[in-house]
Amino acid sequence: MTVATALVYLLAAVLFILGLRFLSSPRSARRGNWVAAAGMVLAVGWTVVLLWPSFTLAGAVICAVGFALGSVAGTVGARMVKMTAMPQMVAMFNGVGGGAAALVAVSELLGLHGARPALQSGFPSVFAIVVGGVSFAGSGIAFAKLQELMTGTPITYPGQQAVNALLALIILGLCVLVLGVTGAPPVFTALLLLALVFGVAFVLPIGGADMPVVISLLNACTGLAVAASGFVVGNFALVVAGTLVGASGTLLTKLMSDAMGRSLANILFGAFGRPQEGVGLAAGGDRTVRPGTAEDIATMLAYSRRVIIVPGYGLAVAQAQHVVRELADQLERRGVEVQYAIHPVAGRMPGHMNVLLAEANVPYDQLKEMDEINDEFKQADVALVVGANDVVNPAARNQPGSPIYGMPILNVDQAQHIVFLKRSMRPGFAGIDNELLYDPKTVMLFGDAKDSLTRLVAAVKAA
Repeated sequence: MTVATALVYLLAAVLFILGLRFLSSPRSARRGNWVAAAGMVLAVGWTVVLLWPSFTLAGAVICAVGFALGSVAGTVGARMVKMTAMPQMVAMFNGVGGGAAALVAVSELLGLHGARPALQSGFPSVFAIVVGGVSFAGSGIAFAKLQELMTGTPITYPGQQAVNALLALIILGLCVLVLGVTGAPPVFTALLLLALVFGVAFVLPIGGADMPVVISLLNACTGLAVAASGFVVGNFALVVAGTLVGASGTLLTKLMSDAMGRSLANILFGAFGRPQEGVGLAAGGDRTVRPGTAEDIATMLAYSRRVIIVPGYGLAVAQAQHVVRELADQLERRGVEVQYAIHPVAGRMPGHMNVLLAEANVPYDQLKEMDEINDEFKQADVALVVGANDVVNPAARNQPGSPIYGMPILNVDQAQHIVFLKRSMRPGFAGIDNELLYDPKTVMLFGDAKDSLTRLVAAVKAA
C-alpha cells in the first residue's frame, strides 16, 4: 500500500466514524449520512483509480454496470420507498451487502483452482462465505415477513433446534475441509448453499415483534462479513467500514435486547410472538372497552394542559405522521404542551418512529426517549396512543406469566386519561391482549389512524 493510498483510506475511515457519530442524534443524522457517503465515494473512487491500469474492457464494463445499477437502486430506495416500507428496504440492502461479501470470498477461492488456501486468506474467505450467506438469506426472510409476503408469526416444527444445530455442525465441518484439505469449488459451493439454508432456518422461528433485533443482528453480521472480505482482497477501507458496521450493529442489538427486557438467546430461540388467547386479561369476568367519539376526545385534548403522544407501527402503516404533527400544532395553538414518547423498539426497526416523525418536521426537542419521558406521564392530562400496543402494556410489569414480563414499557397507565387510536382489538406483535384497553380511564377511537387523527384535527379546530 502506497502512502497516498493509506492516507486516502484513512480519511475515508475518519469520515465513516464521523458519520456514525452524527447518526446518534436525529438533529445531525442527515449530516451523518452525507459525511459517511462522502467517505464511501472517496474509498470506492480511489480503489477504481488503483485498479484501472489492470482493467480489461470487460472488467471496465462490468464495473460501470455495477455503478449504474447500484446508483439507481440506492436513489430509488431513498426517494420512492415509503416510510412504512423503510424496514423492508433496510433488510434488503443489508442482505445485498452480506451476499456481496460472500461472492468476493467465492471469487478469491475460485482463483486458487482447487488448491488449499493459505490460512491468512482462507479463514476470512470461509468466514465471509458463511456469515455473508447467513445474512443474505436471513435478511430475505426478514424482508418477506416485514412485507407480509409470509406470516410474521414464528414458524416452528418439532426438532427444529436439533436440525439447526446439525446444519451448523455440517457447515463447521465444511469450513475445516476447505481450510485443511481442499479449496475445490464443489466444497465451498456446498458451504455457501448450506449457509443460505441456515440463514433461512435461523430467521423463520423469529416473530415480527423481534424484527428490530433481527435487523440489528443481521446488520452486524453483514459488517463482519464485509470486514472479512476486506482481509481477503487486502483492502483497508473495507476492513474499517465493515468493523464499524459490525461493532455498531452488535451494540445496537444489545441495546434492543435490553429494551425488550429479554436475553438475545430468548429473542432468537424463544419463538416469541405466537397469539396467546386470554394472556393479559385478569382472571374471571368479562370486561368491555369504552368507545369514544372524535368530538369528545378532541374536547378532552383541547382543554388539557399537557398531552403526550405515543406513536407505534400503526401510525407508520396509516402514514399518519403529518396529520399527528398537524394535531399537535392545533393543540399548541391552544396552549397545550405536547411531547412524543418514543420506545426503543416501537415500529419495525431501531429508530423507526424518530425517522417517521422527523419526516413530518416534528421538532427534535419534542421527541423524548423512554427513560427521559416515563416519569412525566404522571403529570400528563392525556396520553394519546397512536397504533402502539405491546410497548405500553402493563402486563410487562405486573403479570409474571406474560411473555413480555420484564420488558421496559412506557408508563402510559399513569396518565390521567388515556386515548387509544386502533383499527380493532387485535393484539400487537407479541400476540397478547393489552389490559390497558379495559382500564376505566381509557377511551378507544376505532379506525384507520390517519382518518381518526384527521377527524380529531377538525374537531379540535371546532372546539
